[in-house]
Amino acid sequence: MTAVQGTDVDIATADGVADAYLAHPADGLPHPGVLFYQDAFGIRPHLKAMADRLAGEGYTVLVPNVFYRHGRTPVFDLPEFIDPSADPTIWQQIMPVMMSLTPELTDRDSAAYLDWLAQSPLVADGPVAITGYCMGARLAMRTAAAFPDRVAAAGGFHGGRMVTEDADSPHLLAGRVTAELYFGFADQDQSMTEEQIRTFQEALDTAGVRNTCEIYRGADHGYTQADTPAYSAEASERHWEALLGLLKRTF
Repeated sequence: MTAVQGTDVDIATADGVADAYLAHPADGLPHPGVLFYQDAFGIRPHLKAMADRLAGEGYTVLVPNVFYRHGRTPVFDLPEFIDPSADPTIWQQIMPVMMSLTPELTDRDSAAYLDWLAQSPLVADGPVAITGYCMGARLAMRTAAAFPDRVAAAGGFHGGRMVTEDADSPHLLAGRVTAELYFGFADQDQSMTEEQIRTFQEALDTAGVRNTCEIYRGADHGYTQADTPAYSAEASERHWEALLGLLKRTF
């Protein structure tokens, strides 16, 4: 692990300014870029620690506040340990904000995030990779589909609602993806059943997408998030092994 520097940055978008966290090796040299998509709880100490760990492996990691239209980080007033079952008002805060982030807004924002990475002297030339968590897995899939020439790999972990009845369901985007994909699903996740996982992988396979879809047995939705009850140390370390393997194959 190399020494890491973390800073807050602002990203100009078509609709305003998105605040973000940037983590990168402290050598000041350009490194492969990784766009890191948050879960619903947003940028907070745990997410920054994850970005720092990834940067320590030799990557420049950008974590945008995808809810920037609703305010700068922290968008929500959350406790250090986030347990929605103990405080249902947490989801009352978050759900309307999540629902307001439409696919159209996501694509517009992701263009700005990719432009920022392309222009940063801390990012090596060429396509970037993406990693996303919970809702961030859907964002990763959308961005890989919207910008196939700019995304070389994408990982999604404990992603839900990757297969829906909607016309904009993430699995329907498979034909536009050229990146290698890795998805680690939780078998205790009611937002992504094993039948939906099969449908998702079939869509990727049919489209000829290089992919690995795995089911983490005994894991809950949110298994990488150490500041929530869903956290599993074993599943989280498995995710790190998979993500770093994907990145090493890519760069």
